[in-house]
Amino acid sequence: MGISSLGAGSGILTQDILDQLKKTDEAQRIRPIDLNLANEKDKQDALKLIDASMTNFVDSINSIRVASLWDERKAEVSSGSSVEVSAIAKTDIQDFTLNVTSLATKQIEQSGAFSAKTDAIDASAGSFDIQVGTGTAISIDYDAGASLVDMKNLINKEAGDLVNATIVQVNTGEYRLFLSSNETGDQTDTNISVSGVGLDTKLTANFENDAIQSGTDAVFTFNGQVINRSDNKVDDLITGLSITLKQTGVSNVSISQDRTSILDKFDSFVEKYNSAITELDKMTKASVDSADRGIFSSDSSIKNMKKAIQDMIQSVGGGVGIMVDYGFNVDKDGKMTLDKTLIEKTMDENPRNLQAFFSGGDFTKADGSTVELKGAFSDMSTKIESFTKTNKMLDQVKEALSQNISTLEDRKSSATERLEAKYEILKKQFAAYDLIINRFKSSSSMFAQMANAQQSS
Repeated sequence: MGISSLGAGSGILTQDILDQLKKTDEAQRIRPIDLNLANEKDKQDALKLIDASMTNFVDSINSIRVASLWDERKAEVSSGSSVEVSAIAKTDIQDFTLNVTSLATKQIEQSGAFSAKTDAIDASAGSFDIQVGTGTAISIDYDAGASLVDMKNLINKEAGDLVNATIVQVNTGEYRLFLSSNETGDQTDTNISVSGVGLDTKLTANFENDAIQSGTDAVFTFNGQVINRSDNKVDDLITGLSITLKQTGVSNVSISQDRTSILDKFDSFVEKYNSAITELDKMTKASVDSADRGIFSSDSSIKNMKKAIQDMIQSVGGGVGIMVDYGFNVDKDGKMTLDKTLIEKTMDENPRNLQAFFSGGDFTKADGSTVELKGAFSDMSTKIESFTKTNKMLDQVKEALSQNISTLEDRKSSATERLEAKYEILKKQFAAYDLIINRFKSSSSMFAQMANAQQSS
């Protein structure tokens, strides 16, 4: 008998009754497993948030713990506008004065006047040489009837590394070929010589004799010392310093430690600390209200990590101080703030001790003795990575959750199979009982009809 006709004969043992029984069994046997599965998967999602916030926190610590943080430099031109200056890490901290008396220039020469840029430079084929300063001459061939435009294109193609050629219409019916050296300095005099006969003399005589701008060196003083350079970009005066000469005049320059970069990283550390603590507070919150209770409120591993993070602010420092001494404070709600006035005061008064405290090095005590420190942020990194590194606590919690989920899924599968088997048997039993009941009903109906017939006769 098919399941769809269950109870059709008796009207007693129907499919609805079987379904209700099965639903009750599922509520008792499957539903608890589903709730546990959902809870473990919610923990997995929550752990991903914790893992992300802790990764960001560790990254912010590692960006500060390195000694190179303190090597960043800032270049400022405090007065004047004759130069632009930039400094790389470890450049010597200093102040100096630059007085630019002349800028480096390019050599610029022009040809005589042509009536059109298509005028021929030679009726016959030939060649000419271009030489820049004392460099090697470049020989360039041209075809018969080559025009002024052809010559410009040939120069840019064959000698473009040395000079730039362009044609300028100076006046109506007056075109001149201009040559500009690519480099500046007094060694860039541009000469054109003819290795044959026939090239228009407006190209030979003028280029050799009429420079409209001579290539000259830049001249400036560094703290009064006269300096010459062939370029306005000066990278070889002081190691790590790049100077661009912009115009004549006096400029005062200061090279200092880039405190902005350091304080930005401290700000990032505070932000990532607060983000991690906020996430952990929410996840471990204890409450009688299940809706308000943190998902890891009963997990000792996560709660211990949170406590370790909070405690380390008061413990790191190598015994010569704590982070509060340098402006890092934690309020009653567990949130960190940074007193930049206090930390900048220490930067002014004792930058070496500040660097040693945070990033490691020799720390000078009040009595003049020194102690070598690993650095507060190195201590933090070691402590935090004991939870976050591969195969450490967070990975272990993650693995435990995965195993719990796998076990629960196996239990659900087994329980579901047992229920399906049970109700397959019940379905058959219901069908058999329904047939028996239907037969009793049929017999009862027959006896009733016979009794009624006897009474009628």
